[in-house]
Amino acid sequence: MSIPNETAVTQSVVPLWINGAAATSSSARSGAVTNPASGKVIRKVSFANEEDIDAAVKAATRALADWGSAPPLRRARVMQKFLSLMQANQKELARLVSEEHGKTLPDALGSVQRGIEVIEFACGIPHLLKGEYTENAGTGVDCHTLRQPVGVCAGITPFNFPAMVPLWMFPVAIACGNTFILKPSEKVPSTSMRMAELFSEAGLPDGVFNVVHGDKEAVDAILGHPGIQAVSFVGSTPIAKYIYETCARNGKRVQALGGAKNHAVVLPDADLEFTADALIGAAYGSAGERCMAISAVVAVGASGDPLVKLLKEKAAKIKVGPGDGEGVEMGPLVTQAHRDKVAGYVDSGVAEGATLVLDGRNRKVAGYENGFFIGTTLFDRVTPGMKIYQDEIFGPVLVVLRADTMEAAIALVNANPYGNGTAIFTNSGGAARRFEEEIQVGMVGVNVPIPVPMAFYSFGGWKNSLFGDLHVHGAEGVKFYTRTKVVTTRWPHEDTPAAGLSMPTLG
Repeated sequence: MSIPNETAVTQSVVPLWINGAAATSSSARSGAVTNPASGKVIRKVSFANEEDIDAAVKAATRALADWGSAPPLRRARVMQKFLSLMQANQKELARLVSEEHGKTLPDALGSVQRGIEVIEFACGIPHLLKGEYTENAGTGVDCHTLRQPVGVCAGITPFNFPAMVPLWMFPVAIACGNTFILKPSEKVPSTSMRMAELFSEAGLPDGVFNVVHGDKEAVDAILGHPGIQAVSFVGSTPIAKYIYETCARNGKRVQALGGAKNHAVVLPDADLEFTADALIGAAYGSAGERCMAISAVVAVGASGDPLVKLLKEKAAKIKVGPGDGEGVEMGPLVTQAHRDKVAGYVDSGVAEGATLVLDGRNRKVAGYENGFFIGTTLFDRVTPGMKIYQDEIFGPVLVVLRADTMEAAIALVNANPYGNGTAIFTNSGGAARRFEEEIQVGMVGVNVPIPVPMAFYSFGGWKNSLFGDLHVHGAEGVKFYTRTKVVTTRWPHEDTPAAGLSMPTLG
């Protein structure tokens, strides 16, 4: 049932978005949406059940025939209008991100911009949907390929990037002619709802884009629904593996991006002042709640002691507070439970014998005593057997390991079960080239701490950071959201020989 006269994000209870309008859920279940800086519940969000997911799939299926057969340029023109509206409302979207996630407004604004860049890429997708053609592949026989939509697709996205990660998925899928059902994190629902409103305003036909909220019940309904052909996911490794295995068992195409333990290797010849500044931003930006955050530094040889000293000095100066606060550089964590979990990892690091250089536990912010804050935390002399190294902490905790040589550092990184992102800091071109060749990680930075590719490249890791063959957005995203069809054509003449019983050849 539609909810008239109010935008979805002004509701005290965030609704669903099905068939081009805000809709009530048939479930009585809901979740609390909290402002992490104040600790206060600011709204509630409706949880979808199996019936709601089925309604979204039916709406997407009805819209698929017309949208999928529409000329790619017509779809691109709707995408261009959506792009303009997203640019015009970028600050409002950043405010929603900051309010529900806790990250600072400048950080939120930057994350929305990176998502907008995927829409820019999607506007040019008609060029990438072109097939191949071979005349006279055999005598009088031509071959060509078609790229066609997969069908109804779904995306399940995490709390840490309420705009950027969904935008990795649905603009590419929709520009390729698919329809889409987005299940954003129930912790940060409002940004996705606002994007749905803007997409509708841009002229997107009803049913092409739908938004449902919820927890495992909604996720399982998506994974098990026979009307959904493809699922994209970003989140933790255990859930990514579950999504991958369940989708594969149910015959769905799937890309499931998992967790990370991103390393930065610092060689003795690196500019340590530059390196420390880069690592501070990469480790503590967004309170460490980034899948591409640098959470482990491997200091090689003599770089260790001076680097740790610089990191301590710089990390201690970071201003912690509410995301919309003046001059604030790091906001709170997303929930109290997550804040407590991160503090527990600090306890574990101390108990296991790591050197606690900077302790962010029990951080209080004046006027926001009930907020979910933890300060910048730095460990030195960490070893691979420690829990603070093995687990993805997803908070403002940076650990430093020591290695005698670059070879030992590469071996350390390659032995880690994750392979999402990594970086090397050096002034040696030869060392950098060797590192990028030998490292077993999907995204590599050379003096770039967070090597998130631009939208026209693809994003994805290796090993336990990715389940599936194809990465998100870029050319691999187009491949994921389309199926290739090969057509072989012959137009017989009077003198064309009749087909025989032998295997046909095209020579």
